[in-house]
Amino acid sequence: MPGTWVALNNQPTFNASTMLLLTDGTVLCADEGAAAVGTGQWWKLTPDGVGNYVNGTWSRVADGPNSPLYFASAVLADGRVFVAGGEYNGSSATADLLAAELYDPLTDTWTSIGTPAGWTAIGDAACCVLPDGRVMIGSINDGNTAIYDPGANTWIAGATKSNGSCDEESWVLLPDGTILAEDCFGHPATEKYIIAQDQWINTGNTPSDLVEDASKEIGPAILLNDGRVLVIGATGHAALYAPGSASSDPGTWGAASDLPTSNGNTLGAKDAPACLLPNGKVLCAAGVVDGTAGSYSAPTFLFEYDPQANTYAPVPSPSNSSGAPFAGRLLVVPSGQVLFANGTNDIEVYNPDGQPDPQWAPQITDCPNDISPGGTYTLQGLQLNGMSQCCGYGDDASMATNYPIVRIQNINTGNVYYCRTHNHSSMGVQTSNTAVSTQSTVPTNIEIGDYQQFVVANGISSSAFAMSVMASSQ
Repeated sequence: MPGTWVALNNQPTFNASTMLLLTDGTVLCADEGAAAVGTGQWWKLTPDGVGNYVNGTWSRVADGPNSPLYFASAVLADGRVFVAGGEYNGSSATADLLAAELYDPLTDTWTSIGTPAGWTAIGDAACCVLPDGRVMIGSINDGNTAIYDPGANTWIAGATKSNGSCDEESWVLLPDGTILAEDCFGHPATEKYIIAQDQWINTGNTPSDLVEDASKEIGPAILLNDGRVLVIGATGHAALYAPGSASSDPGTWGAASDLPTSNGNTLGAKDAPACLLPNGKVLCAAGVVDGTAGSYSAPTFLFEYDPQANTYAPVPSPSNSSGAPFAGRLLVVPSGQVLFANGTNDIEVYNPDGQPDPQWAPQITDCPNDISPGGTYTLQGLQLNGMSQCCGYGDDASMATNYPIVRIQNINTGNVYYCRTHNHSSMGVQTSNTAVSTQSTVPTNIEIGDYQQFVVANGISSSAFAMSVMASSQ
């Protein structure tokens, strides 16, 4: 059965747009402004003392150096936030911004960084974090790609895409170290990037065309728990991609069920969000599509896609679904709930039904039994990054959550604290039996006492690990 909706008890006082899950469990959120062109203002949602996001509170953080709307973004392995480009920049007359910056949550500061050599725009670039922590973006003007190294603070050129354009594409990271892309300017062709070889290879055509030709738009691509990728089109069609046995294998495409219709009208994802729920289904947004470039119809319809049955189930409409799907953002938080923002001061919270398969859960294999306030320790485990990047949209809003979040709960008081994780050994997905690790820094205001520790990835929690918080002098 579909889940249920509940509103945040403390709604934002700003127009909430792109959301990013910080590694301390808080949510960074951009204010797109009443004119929907970007403001440069950012806010943070902090869950309450028992880890409840519905009762969370908002605080203003530092303004960014630019005012982007529809941009590339990512949470990095060290916990900082990467933002690049902007289709708009505080004014509808200023488009396709050439800029990039980093936000450091520890110091609440933004730092401007360089941009790829020779580029004249970044705009709403496609974006993907590589397993080694670097960030790859695609040019909106041609097939060029660029890779940013956060450690060295440098850009290098990546391989050029085969179809000569990266514009409007949805990129998704696969477990075999490749990135799958649907060629919006070469549809219905697809290709994937082999990271180790710095090479793009052709991966065949989708069974049905997923790209609306007039606008070159497409919907989100979501890696499923079984290793396939669901790609939702702007044409009413969807497709499933299955990787081959080796990264150089082109893999195979198969048809997924078409999206449902509404009163005889075709529904599609013409720039729209989706996310992989903890129960293994995909929550996806769609709207009426008619093949016209500038047509972005309201309202937003929401569905759960079941990969096993290859069917869609309608989801009750939340109160903020009256707008067009392109304004929507879906973010899975550590509670397993989903935040739905749509450029207004109303964020709704989705409570999915069911439980995750235990095989999808992270597992703690080694960490200290005793920790102290403000201390940092190394946590080792399996599947700490989860099964998928989880949250998808496409070129306008990249909000992946495939990194470990550490939540600890006081056994006696029930109070919940999130440690700040950083320096993850991998940003890959479906790492399976490969040992991975992260560093975890304990809040300074934590209570002394006995705790249960959990690692959460994409809203799925590990089993409890017993530990104690002791005074630093002990």
